[in-house]
Amino acid sequence: MLEVLPRHAEPMHKQKHYSQVYANIQALLTADTDWLAAMATIISELHNSFESFDWTGFYRVVSDEHLQIGPYQGAHGCLNIPFQKGVCGAAATTKKTHCLADVDSFPGHIACSSSTRSEIVVPVLNKHGEVLAVLDVDSDYPSAFDAVDQHWLESICMLYAMRYPERPLVTSR
Repeated sequence: MLEVLPRHAEPMHKQKHYSQVYANIQALLTADTDWLAAMATIISELHNSFESFDWTGFYRVVSDEHLQIGPYQGAHGCLNIPFQKGVCGAAATTKKTHCLADVDSFPGHIACSSSTRSEIVVPVLNKHGEVLAVLDVDSDYPSAFDAVDQHWLESICMLYAMRYPERPLVTSR
């Protein structure tokens, strides 16, 4: 099990690093980027910017109280998650960020990977408070996420929601 986080995980370094990552994401999301390409871009930028991010992805709301995977980077994830299941479902239901220092402490945690030790899930809400998706980041390090991660990941989700405020119509499930 991994115990020591990479250097940029220290709060002061992390704050500066996130600031640059946020600026990169802003620059990459252009006016002609569609919603799915924007999600993929955000995931790629986040996943490749932090050593401690072992699985990074969106779960999109595809119907009432149902999340579907993608886009993401890392090993395979769960394909479909009802709002009543796991940390992603809890974040979608409560419309609040869930930050777990130890995933085993969350009753009903869905273990897509046995190596995951900590997790943060941020809901993506439009201006009407409707859940468009959740951003899920898993780490093989215990206690990998803190208030700095929460602030910046929520800011990135707000940036996305401001640019893509409506849930795209899904034709199949």
